[in-house]
Amino acid sequence: MDLQELINSDKVSIVDVRTPMEFTEGHVNGSINIPLNDVVERVEELRGMQPLVLCCASGGRSGQATDYLQVQGFEEVYNGGGWTNVNAQKL
Repeated sequence: MDLQELINSDKVSIVDVRTPMEFTEGHVNGSINIPLNDVVERVEELRGMQPLVLCCASGGRSGQATDYLQVQGFEEVYNGGGWTNVNAQKL
């Protein structure tokens, strides 16, 4: 399944790892905000939300979160890059 199919799947959770302030300024419809600094303490919550597409402003923070979650054993976590990129692929 490619990224666009994932983004549009009713099974995927889109998680925005930007700060709450950034999130309120614009985000993907239906996404949830779990700031990068909170990812470590919310690993088990995220585990139950797979498959995950993570996004942020440019893909840097979502890349860090994706790498971390993969080390924690997540198999269905993907870096969507910038939230505007994810939003543009949402049908």
